[in-house]
Amino acid sequence: MVSSASIDRREFVARLLALCPNALVVTGLGSPTYDVFASGDSDRYFYLWGAMGGSTSIALGLALAQPERPVLAITGDGEQLMGVGSLATVGAQQPPNLSVVVLDNGHFGETGMQRSHSSLGTRLAQVARACGIEQATEIHSLDGVEALAARINARTGLNFAQVHIKADELPRALPSRDGVFVKNRFRQALGFASL
Repeated sequence: MVSSASIDRREFVARLLALCPNALVVTGLGSPTYDVFASGDSDRYFYLWGAMGGSTSIALGLALAQPERPVLAITGDGEQLMGVGSLATVGAQQPPNLSVVVLDNGHFGETGMQRSHSSLGTRLAQVARACGIEQATEIHSLDGVEALAARINARTGLNFAQVHIKADELPRALPSRDGVFVKNRFRQALGFASL
């Protein structure tokens, strides 16, 4: 069940972020971080380094703490599979301002492009629905970005999108790896003092 996806990951992410200018964004480990940073840096972006499987849980906490803001987790299939239990917690909490976007290339891009379970039959959108996330969709073309952005901006219900992207290895675009800097910059964007 190898995907024949044709979506360019960087183009999809850049369009999504341009359409969601007020979203607070938590990035997954590796390529999702590079993709978000390549679209243009922002103090509203919280880049994760070395937190495999944690992006959805961190985005959930942020969505609960910031209910008036759209919160967007942008992660990969490998990381979401690593933290698949977080979908059950998200489904139980149902924050209407949270959207989880999984960039699914069917591979573990950070460890050598081994095939992930999503290329071997695991349908992440169906897993999300089974966890109680009713607005769980699969996106197979770039045309799906506008409808997804409209749902994110509306903040009227929990969203999950499995975006089938090409299995390309793109040049890395690296944001700051200074965790204290990233944390303090993000806190300031939320109106809190640095720690």
